[in-house]
Amino acid sequence: MMPLMEILDYRFKDETLLLEAVTHSSLTKGAARRRAGDNGKDYDRLEFLGDRVLGLIMSEELFRRYGGADAGQLSRRYNAQVQKETLADVARQMGLSRFVRMSADLRASGGADNPSILEDCVEAIIAALYLDGGMAAAKRFARAYWWPKFDAENASHKDPKSALQEWAAKKGRNPPVYKVLEETGPDHNPLFTIQVSVQGCSSTVAEAPSKRMAEKMAAELMLKEQTND
Repeated sequence: MMPLMEILDYRFKDETLLLEAVTHSSLTKGAARRRAGDNGKDYDRLEFLGDRVLGLIMSEELFRRYGGADAGQLSRRYNAQVQKETLADVARQMGLSRFVRMSADLRASGGADNPSILEDCVEAIIAALYLDGGMAAAKRFARAYWWPKFDAENASHKDPKSALQEWAAKKGRNPPVYKVLEETGPDHNPLFTIQVSVQGCSSTVAEAPSKRMAEKMAAELMLKEQTND
């Protein structure tokens, strides 16, 4: 774990927290647990906590940084910073895939590069930092990877789903309805096909590795079709 701690620029007092944060459940269940001699702990619980810690850090910094922004503007910036795509980008910057612990079968099938796994590990690492070094340690990590993103050109742009809902409201139509048409692939590498419908418009369909991403892509496609008419 020392190379990862060097990337994080933090020396854990309890290194088992960091080990847990990068351990996938494929190593901690049933026969896999017995073979690995693991303690049965994976990143699931830490991911739950890390999501909340990251949310507080982002909310506090946005409130401090953008004193003239209204609640809607702050929410859009917040969503841009905590969305799965941003977490995956942080994981790539860290080279996190090298450190994720998982079963040989899962790694062989591309699990180490699966965005959902990497996103969860990032949140779990935030929780591990918080538990080991308090909020100061978690904030230090956030400053290194999130602060440069605050002023990115698209940081305050509206999420496509929010933009589509506002467009529908302005047209006097009901809110968009999202429907899962199909879910294929294994659990570690799923593919969702999502359809979005708005009253008086042709439905649009998109595919992506997560429901949220597919919904955003479908919403963006519908907005383009309607505004280009």
